[in-house]
Amino acid sequence: MNHAAGRVDLHLHTTASDGTHTPSQIVQMAQALGLRAIAITDHDCMAGVHEATAAAAGSALLVIPGVELSTDVPEGEVHVLGYYLDDANPELQTLLAKLRGARLQRARRMVEKLAALGLPLSWDRVQAIANGAAVGRPHVARALLEAGHVSSVQDAFSLYIGRHGPAYVERYRLTPAEAVALVRRLGGLPVLAHPSFVPNLPERLPQLVAAGLTGMEVWYTGYSPDTTSELSALARQYGLVETGGSDFHGVSVMPSAILGAVPVPYAAVEELERRRALTKR
Repeated sequence: MNHAAGRVDLHLHTTASDGTHTPSQIVQMAQALGLRAIAITDHDCMAGVHEATAAAAGSALLVIPGVELSTDVPEGEVHVLGYYLDDANPELQTLLAKLRGARLQRARRMVEKLAALGLPLSWDRVQAIANGAAVGRPHVARALLEAGHVSSVQDAFSLYIGRHGPAYVERYRLTPAEAVALVRRLGGLPVLAHPSFVPNLPERLPQLVAAGLTGMEVWYTGYSPDTTSELSALARQYGLVETGGSDFHGVSVMPSAILGAVPVPYAAVEELERRRALTKR
């Protein structure tokens, strides 16, 4: 039996943001693995959803529309996934455009700081690598690698453009609670991404639940059984849907994150659908 049968992957990135595979390619890969459902969750962008949905039309694969919103706390970043959002909603489009604009300005400033460090990059080349997608740090990282300034994308982050790197630049973000409340207000379901990375999770979680958090990634690339067990207990404590995904971007961006490799059961989708039905009553 296919090892992925009955499984889902609810955290995937495409060329619409900083992934290396098109939405259609993601669908084809998911179908080849026998996945039952996927969610397209590009950063601050839903441009890949329609292509993925069209590519999966008539097949057994369910494509859930989603987005990943980057939010800010004093100790670091918190990412919120928004599922079942309508990308035609004017308020959502205005927000996503603002976030993408902030990403663009941030990337330009990083290129300037890298030049001051003796690591010049062509801004035109960074944009060409993004190829019309929402510009992000991985595009800057790939430009650094292409220019021979680093030996890998991972080195680009750890040496220069990671949060504590000399070329790191802050940008506009929502707070986690603002993102959660926004997703709920727009009719979507907010889910906390890779919660083990969230600073002070036990203290922060009640605030997010109060803002309307629906679920939390219990299964994620690299999580040990103990981590999954601990997060599962937290999710049950707060009545959250237990979800998960690989955070697949492509092996050249995140080598350890393999599409379909995280054992997320289809029951996660069934519970999300049940919660979604409740919100519509």
